[in-house]
Parts: sequence; structure tokens; C-alpha cells
Amino acid sequence: MVVAGAAAGGYLFWRRYWFFRDPARKPPAEAGLVSPADGTVVYVRDVEPDEDVVVIKQGLAAKVGDILREDVTDPKVVIGIFMSPFDVHFNRAPLDGSIAFIHRHPARGSNAYMSAMHWRTLRKREPYYAGSVHIVQNERTVTLFAGEYRGERLAAYVVQIGARTVNGIDSYYRVGDRVPRGTTFGMIRIGSQVDLIVPRREGLVVRVGPGDRVRAGETILVK
Repeated sequence: MVVAGAAAGGYLFWRRYWFFRDPARKPPAEAGLVSPADGTVVYVRDVEPDEDVVVIKQGLAAKVGDILREDVTDPKVVIGIFMSPFDVHFNRAPLDGSIAFIHRHPARGSNAYMSAMHWRTLRKREPYYAGSVHIVQNERTVTLFAGEYRGERLAAYVVQIGARTVNGIDSYYRVGDRVPRGTTFGMIRIGSQVDLIVPRREGLVVRVGPGDRVRAGETILVK
């Protein structure tokens, strides 16, 4: 009884309080696109529109269009971040910019569990994305931030992918709103993945790789 009570109390603490924590974050003084999520980097790819970002399993691959749920015509850099149930689930703007659009897409069928990716990241077993059909199947919200970087316009997509147990993907701003770099703009309720997708551009350098731990609003992903 004591053990069961402690377990139940621990679950309620996590579910009602710990999961919804939103600690203060301060973006670094150094220029660069900051991580939109806490978690583990599961893939980093520089791809053409028709190239596979990842091969999830035999016969199932994910292209940029599968992740964004829209057609793209130029090369992209794609960084996937897995958020475990113990990570902070509030998401932050990668750069100073205005919200160009917020597109919500339902699951293709039903939301899949993210347990394969969860266990692979815990055990540090690459490729972290193997067997993770949620990358292309699950519901998602795609937010496009239109800003400037190094004196040029830059559009950055943030893709919030919900898990089987998702209870909503929240957006706290509207189209046209300006959101400062590192500011909380939304969250995913229970288990999730967040991808940052930006155009390939000469001079942009990715600063992280698979297996790296990142912090929303603080870790520079692209310099």
C-alpha cells in the first residue's frame, strides 16, 4: 500500500506540476538560431526536397514535405529533437521574427506511440529514429517564423509533433505577431517531438549532432 501510494503520488506530482513547469530561460548573447525544444537531437540532415530525411523502416521514409505536410522547392536543413516525458514541454522561438502562419494537421490514421524513440534515446542506440512512424503519421502543428539573420531574411519552420497520448498542441500567438528569440510560443501536452527546418544557406553551420542534449531558448542549433 505504501509503495502504491508513493507511486500514485509521484505520478500526480509529475502529471499536475512537473510536466507543466516553464523555467526562465535567457537566450545567449551569441548570434544563432536557438533550440525550440528541450530534449535529445535524433537526426540532423541537409537535404534536397526529394531526398529522404530519414528512413524509418523498410518501405517507409520521411521527406521534408512529409514532416511539414506541404510541398517545398528548395534544400533544407532539418534538426529533429525528441522530448521525453521528463523534459520541459514548452517550446520557444528560434529567432526574432513574426509568425507567418500556423498550420494544424491531423494524424494520418491515428497517433502512434513514440516509445521506440524514447527507449532508443535512453539507451543511446542509433539511429534514434528507427521504427518511429510518428515522424510522418502523427498530428502536428507547423509554425513558420519569418525573421532576419545576418542581415538577410530567414524563414524557420518549427514542427510540433504530438504523441499517442497527446492532449493538445497549444499556440500562444497569432499570425502576424512578433515573437522575440527564445520566447515561449507554445507547448505539446505529453510526449512529443519538435523539428526545426530552415533553408540551406551558405555560411550557416549546424552546431549539434544526434545524441546531443539541447535546451529550448538557450542551445544554439545553427550558427
